[in-house]
This record gives sequence, structure tokens and C-alpha cells, in this order.
Amino acid sequence: MQYLSSMRNTGLILFFLLFSLTVFAQEITVLDADTGNPVANVALYNKDKSKTAVSDFNGKSDLAVFSRNEKIIFKHISYEVFTTTKARLTKKGNRVYLTLKPEELMEVVMSVSKWEQQKKDIPQKIESINARSISFTAPQTAADLLQTSGKVFVQKSQLGGGSPMIRGFATNRLLLSVDGVRMNNAIFRGGNIQNVISIDPFTIKNTEVIFGPGSVIYGSDAIGGVMNFFTHKPRFSFTDSLTFSGNVNYRFSSANNESTSHVDFNFGQQKWASHTSFTYNNFNDLAMGKNGRDSYLRNNYVIREDNRDVLVTNSDPRKQVTTGYDQINFLQKFTYKPNNTWNYDLGLYYSETSDYSRYDRLIRPNDEGDGLRSAEWFYGPQKWFMGNFQITKKGKSKFYDGVKLTTAYQHFQESRNNRDFQEPERYTTQEKVDALSINLDFENKKIGDLRLYYGAEYIFNKVNSEGSLENIETNVISGAASRYPDGSTWQTMAAYINGEYKLKPNFTLLSGVRYSQVWVDAQFDTTYYPFPFDEADIITGAFTGSVGFSWFPKADFQITLNGSTGFRAPNIDDIGKIFDSEPGSVVVPNPNLEPEYAYNGELGFRKNIKNKLVLKGATFYSYLVDALVRRDFEFNGETEILYKGELSNVQAIQNAAKAYVYGFEFGLEAFFNENWSLSSNLTLTEGIEEDDSGVDSAARHVAPTFGDVHLVWQDQKLKADLFLNYNGEISNDDLALSEQSKDYIYATDTNGNPFSPSWHTLNFRSQYQISNALKTTLSLENFTDQRYRTYSSGIIAPGINLILGLGYSF
Repeated sequence: MQYLSSMRNTGLILFFLLFSLTVFAQEITVLDADTGNPVANVALYNKDKSKTAVSDFNGKSDLAVFSRNEKIIFKHISYEVFTTTKARLTKKGNRVYLTLKPEELMEVVMSVSKWEQQKKDIPQKIESINARSISFTAPQTAADLLQTSGKVFVQKSQLGGGSPMIRGFATNRLLLSVDGVRMNNAIFRGGNIQNVISIDPFTIKNTEVIFGPGSVIYGSDAIGGVMNFFTHKPRFSFTDSLTFSGNVNYRFSSANNESTSHVDFNFGQQKWASHTSFTYNNFNDLAMGKNGRDSYLRNNYVIREDNRDVLVTNSDPRKQVTTGYDQINFLQKFTYKPNNTWNYDLGLYYSETSDYSRYDRLIRPNDEGDGLRSAEWFYGPQKWFMGNFQITKKGKSKFYDGVKLTTAYQHFQESRNNRDFQEPERYTTQEKVDALSINLDFENKKIGDLRLYYGAEYIFNKVNSEGSLENIETNVISGAASRYPDGSTWQTMAAYINGEYKLKPNFTLLSGVRYSQVWVDAQFDTTYYPFPFDEADIITGAFTGSVGFSWFPKADFQITLNGSTGFRAPNIDDIGKIFDSEPGSVVVPNPNLEPEYAYNGELGFRKNIKNKLVLKGATFYSYLVDALVRRDFEFNGETEILYKGELSNVQAIQNAAKAYVYGFEFGLEAFFNENWSLSSNLTLTEGIEEDDSGVDSAARHVAPTFGDVHLVWQDQKLKADLFLNYNGEISNDDLALSEQSKDYIYATDTNGNPFSPSWHTLNFRSQYQISNALKTTLSLENFTDQRYRTYSSGIIAPGINLILGLGYSF
């Protein structure tokens, strides 16, 4: 009996020890939130620092000294402070994800070479917007994401849009890239484009904006800048078991009764992982502010009643009928890493909108001025699909330390539908573009202080375009001219080399060169119009280069200088747009085009004063030659033709101008203490176009002076931002000629001429971390309810706007 009693006691002791080890001894792993890599030397401690621990080389740490519900603080010099408990960690699979601090000089960027480089070594201005900032600003679209940065100006012709402007350039002179794949296609036009809204802000891990030419790496179109969107990657498991995590988000905004739902989830094992994301947006008609110009009001609109068009009075003139639309976005990513050398990544992206109105065309008055010109003007569903497969190899080789093969297929679909008031025929054009691309990029780090980046690229675009005419009274559909030559192709092949040489620890030189060959082929159909040509067959090439340096004369002072060239080859929209109507004009094809070139210089500085005040500035100058611009033209010897029953001035895209763009960009960050900070941005740009006859005019895509000021309070749970946004005036004399003809979207000065007035808004946004899993966002934009229109935009900006958001992580 004594033996049994002893055995029983021993068993109880062993049980107690095992229970204690299970409950009180808990090994956790600390990981980087972006890369999923272990983070070593993280300090763990309780509130009074009486209990401490440190993560090891593998990011692991034992929490035995901490009690189950005791708050544990995780602190690392490079990461944001994080607080949790053992109980919560158990539910999270004993993993802690830390977010890097936004320390700009040590920040790593991918945009300049397609490989990781320290931002402090780059002579060009690059701005990064990380997922943490995106979560805080809660943008409706990727266009709004760029605008809220305070460094990119965005034009909107309608709610379903957003056309960025950077340093006086826009549309097809800026390049969009998603996960290293070029989004610009053969029908990106000189007019405002809205393809950026196909990118879901919830999927973006980081956005990098290059200011100035990026043609050495990205080729044609990267004249004014490059916007690189990097989406979230699947995260591996650092244990033997399958891990599962995800997020659920909801957002509401009052200005357009937005309702947005989002869910994403991640499965991960040690060698493979999967990330899935889905977002649904529902935007209703946008309401403008109360305090402003009456000329901006939407006083009437057209409805179809008893089989006829009727102009009706708007019961709420501040409501912009019709601007609402729906959108869905889907992302699926897989990654497989069999070892430390190879990595295989597959990404599937899909975005689709409903029909949405082009608002600036719906408010155009008729010639008599007593009604509206259009009964209907809307875009059909904008669809975008991309399949992106990437193979990455890292390791020692004779010619490289890393090689990356990126192959992608994209499908774009869009359409335009318009019908004049009291006219029964609706004219529709539908475009589809299939785009294939192959990129092979190398990194070589073995040549002493020289790092080389080099590679090759091939891109092929095919354009399918159809036109039709539908009588909405009889439902009879007949053929009509397409917008572009059906079956036309655009392709390019290129090679580049880029070098980074560290002459001294405080002086880095970056230089590169690229050659691009471009082929354009289009066959014109003379069924509907007697073109004086049958085809466009353009073969052209371009050398581009860059050279610059980053110098730290002192540890807290940086100077950068960069010179670069950029080019844009004519695309299908330039050479082959078939009778596209503009107010009072009609645009016809022109197959005799050459590339346009830009020459750019940039000088920048950054001064850190005792880690309390950071001053940043840059000045730039760009010279564009052989600029592709819309100018008066002759079609079969005629300068005016009858088009859709209206005598219209004939125009075409031509190499008919030079342009000069220059400006200054300033920024500051002031840190008063660990809670309070102040930041501000200011951009001033001037631009002049000069045509072949020597006549000067204001450049179309030069934004007004714009900037912001933010006063921010932040602790571990709450972040609040009181801020001012402002835009300067563009007088009638400084308004581009093409804009002066659109007097219906501008205010009128004392002389009766159109101009773009200055404006400002006061705003507040906040985010509160209720728990490690739950956070909420509350923002009040334009709380003085200003009624204003941003430069060149058709739609009026939102009035007072309450934004509520809720996010849950699991």
C-alpha cells in the first residue's frame, strides 16, 4: 500500500510538472509581418520590467516567467512596439508578427532595379506607402491611396476613376506596375485613364512611386514616373503544422453611402503557402458639399420616360446623378519554396466593375444652353485579369547571385456607350486587349563595391475592337466603326543594365542604360470611312539612360543628383484612334508618328536635425521633345468634316510640340515627443507647351500647387490625425487650351472666362486598436462641408464625409 501510495504521489507530481510545462512554459516565435522571417533580439518584458526574455536567432523565446493574462511588451529597435498576453498568443498559434518602423533612410525599395536596394543609396525621389499607412487612411480605391499620400495629384472625370499626375505628366506618360508586371497596354490614351482602380487597396503591401523617368528599367511610357504596387505575399509556417490566419474588414462612407466588405485568409506550411483575398464595393451617387459655387450643382438630369428622353429637375442638386457603381476584386496567390535556393510564385488577379457613367460628359450643355447634350454616356464593365508566374533563384553562380523569371498574361476589357439627347441610336465601342510579357532579371553582388542589375524583356499586345449602333426604340443593332483597328498589335523587346557603385561608405553612384525596339502594326478597315491609308507599320527604337549619386557629407545630411532620359513609343491609341469625338472636334488616325523623348534633371536633399526635425526637398526640370499631342489636322484634304450630324474640327495625335516642366517639392516631419508629430508636403509645378509655330500654351497635365499639413497623435492603441488639404488656383491665362474649351467643368472669373479656383478642406481621421485582433477606424473628411472641384476633374469632390471601418484579424 505504501508503494502504491508512493507511486500515486509520484504520478501526481509528474502530472503537475507536465501541466505546469504546458500552461506556464510557452515557446513562441517572433516574425516579421511582411516577410515572415524570424526576428532575433526582441526584448520581452512586463509593465514594471520585473520579468524579461529575449528572442533567439530563430525568433523563438520562452514565456515561462510570464503569467497567463499578464501583458507582455515586445520591443525591437527596428520594429513597432507590440503588446499581448500568453492567452492571446495561444489562440494565434504562438506566433507574433512585428511591423517595421517607417525609418526612411534604412528602408529597402524594389522599384529602381527590381531587386532590393537601400533607399538611401537611390538618387531618384521614391515615396513608399506601406500597408500600415493604407489601413489608417482607408482609401476607397488605389487612386485615392495615391492622393492621400499628399505627393501625387489625382484627376477624376467620374467616381469610377482616378488619373494620377506626377511632375506635369499623366496617363500614358506614367507607368503602372503590379508585382513587377507592366499594366500599361497598347490603348492607354493621352486622355484621363482609370485603370488604377482595378487594383484593390486591401491587397497592397507596399506602393513605391518613382518621381521622374524610369525608362531604364521599365521602357516606354515611364517618362514622368512609375507607380509600383506590391501585393501581399503568402506567409509560410515556421512550425511543422499547417497555420491559418486572415482578416475581415468592413467600411462605410456617408458621402456616397459606400458599403465595402473584404476578407482574406492565408494557409501556410514550411514549403508552401496560399493567400486568398476578396473585396466587394458598392458606391452610390456622390454628394457634394454645401458651401461653394452654385454653378457646380447638378440641377437637372435626363431620364427615359414613355419611350422618350425627358430633362427632369434634380430634387437634391448636391447629389451627382448618376455616379454610383459596384466593383469586385479577387486575388489568389500560391508560393512554393522547396529550399533556400528556389522560389515559385503564382498570382491570379481579377477585377470587374459594373457600368459607370462618365459624369463630365453627362453635364455637358447643348449648343442652345437650355439642356444637356447627352442622354447617356457610360463605360461598360471595366475588367482586368492577370496571371503572373515567377521563378526566383538565389545562390552563387558565375554571372549572378540572383535570377528572376517573370511571365504574365493580362486581359483587359472596356467599352464606351453614348447617345445624344432625343436621339434613338446608341453608339458603342468595345475593346479587348490581350497582353503577354516575359522578363528575365539578374542581380550580381560579387564585384567588390559594384552591384550589377541587368535583364531583358519582351511584351506583346493584341487589340480587338468592335463598334455597333443600336436603335433603342426598335432594338435593331447595326455595324459601326470600331474605336481602334481591329487585330492591331504592339510589341517591344529590350535589354538593360544598371549598376550601383559605392565609391565611399557615404557616396553611392547609380547608372544604367537600356535599348528598346518597338513594332506597331495596324490594318485600317475602310468600310465606314475612306482612309487615305491602308495600314500603319512602325518600327522604332530608343536608347535611354540615367546617372546619379547619393552623398552623405554628414551622417544626418543627404544630397542626391540625378539625370535621366525617358521615352514613349506611339501605341495603338496614338496612331489608330478612329473618329473619337471631343467637344467641337473629331480625332482621326495618324500612322506617321515617332517616339517622344524626355530629358530630366533632379537635385534633392534631406536633413535630419537631432531626430526631431526632418527636412526634405527636390527641384526638377524636364524637357520633352517630339511630344505626341492632339493638334489640328487634315483628313482627305479637309480641316472640318461632318461627324454624327455635327460639323467638327479635324484633329489627330502628332509629333508637334515641345514641353518644359519644372518645379519644387518640399516636405518636413517634426517629432515633438513619442506621441505628437507634425508632417507637411508642398508641390509646385509649372509647365509650358510650344507647338511647331512657336506658340506657347500651358501644359495640360501640370497640377496646381498642392499640399497638406498633418498633426498626428499616436500611442500603442490610438492614432489620430487632424489635417489640412489645399490646392492653389489656376487662372484662365494659365489654363491649358484644351481645358479652356471645357468651360462647363470650370468656374467663371470676373471676365466670364473659365478658371480653376483654389480650395482647402479640414479633415480628421483616427484608428483605435481595441485588441490585438480588433481595430476600428473613424474619420470625418471635409468637415466644413466645402463644395469644390479639383483641377481638370469632371466630378465634384465629396462634401462632409463620415467614414467608419472595422477590421478583425484571426
